[in-house]
Amino acid sequence: MSTYTAVNLIQRPEPGPIPASTFEVVEKAMPSPGPGEILVKQTYMSLDPAMIGWMSSDTKSYIPPVALGDVMRSSGIGEVIESNHPDFTVGEKVMGMTGWTEYFVSTGQGLNKLPAGVGEEQALSVFALPGLTATQGLYGVAKPKEGETIVVSGAAGSVGSIVGQLAKADGLSVIGVAGSDEKCQWLVNELGFDGAINYKSDDINAKLTELAPKGVDIFFENTGGAIQQHIFEHMNAHGRIAVCGMISDYATSEPSPGPNWIPIIKKRLSIQGFTMPDHYAQVPELLAKLTPYVMKGQIKHRAHVLDGLASAVDGLNMLLTGQNNGKLMVKL
Repeated sequence: MSTYTAVNLIQRPEPGPIPASTFEVVEKAMPSPGPGEILVKQTYMSLDPAMIGWMSSDTKSYIPPVALGDVMRSSGIGEVIESNHPDFTVGEKVMGMTGWTEYFVSTGQGLNKLPAGVGEEQALSVFALPGLTATQGLYGVAKPKEGETIVVSGAAGSVGSIVGQLAKADGLSVIGVAGSDEKCQWLVNELGFDGAINYKSDDINAKLTELAPKGVDIFFENTGGAIQQHIFEHMNAHGRIAVCGMISDYATSEPSPGPNWIPIIKKRLSIQGFTMPDHYAQVPELLAKLTPYVMKGQIKHRAHVLDGLASAVDGLNMLLTGQNNGKLMVKL
């Protein structure tokens, strides 16, 4: 009897690096699709910062945590290898929530077919969660205007890099914050950002004064941490802050202290958090907004591809330390 490999979550991780003991690798009997079902072989699996929250015991978050003993939650791309569903044929590639598993059976609900000419790496890097999140956060929350200045933290990440490129295409001055000189150079030289700040080595306040002499209108927050305070202090009146992630605090027992709220009143700032599950009904609209930028060549991406399901744990820890260069994913 043929089998396949899956990875279950069996422990809630403590703050800090995620140990391999958080998960259990299991062998399962190969399933067969029933009436109206398809069998999918996963080929690429996405690794996203949101997974850190999905493993926690927080039942008040925007999405329920992964239950202990269940397959770890993730999105991915796979190929239909058996079909009893009239809308799916063998050989078609589909994208959606897949989990840490080599194979899965689905009714097709929540799965979308990959458009012709779009490869797996581009799909996960641009048209999946990163691109949707960037588009919703920028246009649905931050509401950019031509001529404004935007600062993006985590700018070399999968979401931040798309936010910056969309904003640049719309005529904004774009400043990215990243954690290495190589990433900063990539933002400016390859993606066309107007400037970049290495938060590990630059004088952040001085660089913000230099790169944003007229202040900051939009702050797209992906990371949290100490840099948040500096950017906050450079916000202009009626500035908007879109809070997408806090990756620097996900692995700490105590979050970084937040900024003083008095400037929120004085500058009439708007601060809004958002998550994509609230906006899944808008996916067709978001893709319609994003796709023309991609077709015009205005959205570049790079993928950081790990090999094999067993590499996923190391990948999660790379997200926590910022060691990845580009959209992190696993090739199965």
